[in-house]
Amino acid sequence: MESSPKEDDGTAAGPRREYRRALSSRQLQMMAIGGTIGTGLFLGAGTAISQAGPSLIIWYAAAGGLLYLVMRALGEMLINRPSSGGFADYARDFLGPFWGYATAWTYWIMWVTTGMAEITAAGQYVNYWYPGFDQWKTALISLAVLTGINLISVKIFAELEFWFAFIKIAAIVGMIAVGLGVLLFGFSDAAETASVTHLWADGGVIPHGMGNSLMTLQIVLFAYLGVELIGVTAAETKDPQKNIPRAINSLPLRFGLFYIGSLLVILSIVSWQKFAPGTSPFVAAFSMIGIPGAASIVNFVVLTSALSSCNAGGLYATARMLRTASLNGHGPGIFARLSTSGVPFVAVGASAAVMAVGVWVNAVAPEKAFTYITAVSTGGAILVWGVILVAHLRYRHEQERDGGAEPTTYRMPGAPITNWLVLLSLSFVTVLIAWNAETRVALYVIAGWFLVLSLGWWFGGRQRGPAKP
Repeated sequence: MESSPKEDDGTAAGPRREYRRALSSRQLQMMAIGGTIGTGLFLGAGTAISQAGPSLIIWYAAAGGLLYLVMRALGEMLINRPSSGGFADYARDFLGPFWGYATAWTYWIMWVTTGMAEITAAGQYVNYWYPGFDQWKTALISLAVLTGINLISVKIFAELEFWFAFIKIAAIVGMIAVGLGVLLFGFSDAAETASVTHLWADGGVIPHGMGNSLMTLQIVLFAYLGVELIGVTAAETKDPQKNIPRAINSLPLRFGLFYIGSLLVILSIVSWQKFAPGTSPFVAAFSMIGIPGAASIVNFVVLTSALSSCNAGGLYATARMLRTASLNGHGPGIFARLSTSGVPFVAVGASAAVMAVGVWVNAVAPEKAFTYITAVSTGGAILVWGVILVAHLRYRHEQERDGGAEPTTYRMPGAPITNWLVLLSLSFVTVLIAWNAETRVALYVIAGWFLVLSLGWWFGGRQRGPAKP
């Protein structure tokens, strides 16, 4: 929807400008594809492979199936009950005002911490070329550049994200093609040891036991962060009735190709025993293949992947959630302000300012920064995905109570049984996060976060009503 010619002062009493539907089908499709390919796969998989071995592929397939069901639940609500605030509005409508407030702010903090992880990864990738360059400096430069881009306009952001995603996709397809060439045609010296038998022969599919293998589910779920971005972009998408289902329905193919396909090829070329924590398996694999300059090219790709995730989720999504909270009366009115180009510029600036904490973490604890930050992000994501599923259950209940009055052109398969199946699975991963001493800090942070949210709600949030148009 085009904006009103009146100026938005960002307050409840002032006129309210809507987002502009500036995202084309081409950009939405590429964002949907690229949004789920980030640091969790390109960097986090190195740690997970060393711990789980080839069984990691099984967990990526299982997690992809669960997240597809989450997105079908969200897609059903987006298509049949459109809302500019996305799943935060559904949480408010079906679970109550507190949950709308808590979901918006939790999604904000989740992506702020994810953005910290991405700029952390960017620092590690740059160290591949310049080992002496401080990690925190790369993080700071990356954050400053991406913030500037997000402040200009949605079109420029979307076009940059389109090319970020294109680079990732082209690179993964190219890597799979080269890997198949090594396996099938004996391409490069790596062909002497490359074999699909690496998937089961080097200590078995689950070499360190089921317990250690299951512990990688936290980093696996982190790799899928961003899949729900489709729900955030709905208000700025052209022809959402057609483009949103198209983007969601393509998820299984994307997960199968980019996650499972790439890992199958890499773990066939190089034994899982060769990968080390903190090293990108993609860079390591192509270093071993011996193609001149290939490792540097792959390192550039994973660097752009980290910047892409920070761009789309860390800044774009967090700013929209801050504005949703503001418009619902659950945050300072100033966050509702839009620039003349339709950008929530105050919210973008606030998110970037908090994300700068990641620069500090990189300065004081660069070795542990990625583990701590990804654990917190995954905990927040589990909560948000759970809220989507429960809100969908309530939506279906209200629909049945009202005699199915609302259209049901796009439905979640197997509901409500599939809702409960995914909720139980997410609860199981939460137990695993608590079990691991290194990731347990995430639950402490989330518990403290909910204490802050509850105090904020008690002293202010519940006393403010939604902003009026």
